[in-house]
Amino acid sequence: MPTLRKTSAQMVAEARARIDEVETPDLVAAVDDPNFVIVDIRDIREREKTGFIPGSVHAPRGMVEFWIDPESPYFKEVFGQEGKKYVFLCASGWRSALTVATLKDMGFEAAHLKDGFSSWEKLGGPVEKPEPRSGKT
Repeated sequence: MPTLRKTSAQMVAEARARIDEVETPDLVAAVDDPNFVIVDIRDIREREKTGFIPGSVHAPRGMVEFWIDPESPYFKEVFGQEGKKYVFLCASGWRSALTVATLKDMGFEAAHLKDGFSSWEKLGGPVEKPEPRSGKT
């Protein structure tokens, strides 16, 4: 097995030390605030299985950097809104911490949901279930 210079846990800890983290009760209270854009980076299968925050934007983890970059051919207008507070989330807050640290390096201001979607569900935040996809068994 290769010896890593840095573990994933170290990377997450370093990211969390330099980014803004949003506590779950604070985001639950702001879920209807039009100044917030909640961005869910979980895999589509995770969203189908556990649901998602109503009104959240789905941005797959592998495309986030391209979708927020206005010079990228994959840029999405939702990420070009002035004056919005972007809050990224994943299941437990690890992937979103790394994502937001990368976005900060790019010059895009954002925060992440510290404890992820799992804490959202536990604290009674609203959850929407997707319609089943056709052809699914």
